[in-house]
Amino acid sequence: MNKWEEKRTRPVLPIYLAALVWPVGALLLPTYRLSSVLIIAGASAVVYGLGSKFCPTRVIKKQVPYATGSEDVDAMLSGISADLDKLHVLNDAIPDAELSAAMTRMEKAGRSIAAAVEQSPDKARTIDRFARYYLPEVIKLMTTYASMEKNGVKGENADQILAELRRNAATTAKAFENQLDALYSAEAMDISTDIEVLDGILKSQNLTK
Repeated sequence: MNKWEEKRTRPVLPIYLAALVWPVGALLLPTYRLSSVLIIAGASAVVYGLGSKFCPTRVIKKQVPYATGSEDVDAMLSGISADLDKLHVLNDAIPDAELSAAMTRMEKAGRSIAAAVEQSPDKARTIDRFARYYLPEVIKLMTTYASMEKNGVKGENADQILAELRRNAATTAKAFENQLDALYSAEAMDISTDIEVLDGILKSQNLTK
């Protein structure tokens, strides 16, 4: 989920104006007198205050894809999101209905994987190969497929490559879905244990009848 990061920048003009007061004051007042120095310092402070009032702090909003608190996890999730966007574009460019359905499953599972890791950044280590190898490799292969389809490449080798990509697409989609399911295996075990404990309590209190 995209988030907005705010960055506040203080204007430099008030600082320049306040600094300019000193050489101007030195020309008008004898700086060897303490009273003159105090007057110039006071004037500099007033100028800085007025400058800050008319030149307020600027707030710059920057959209960031992820903000999990870990730069490495944010970078991983941003990479996954970018690859899934490419997969979506490739899907739109591929007319094969069966292959397109498999790619839709891949994208859906991939988005859910990213969402799960965003909610629990500690799970990032379990999807390292998915993020760094499997998903980029799928993009590479589907890009090749889309290019061959677009350019009307024909021949025995081309047909063999296209047939193999179609055949493996559903398997790849299932692998993505299994990766998503694996992210929740620990939670499933915890829930199962909690249910067993709760069931035992209810039985001990004769509340299951």
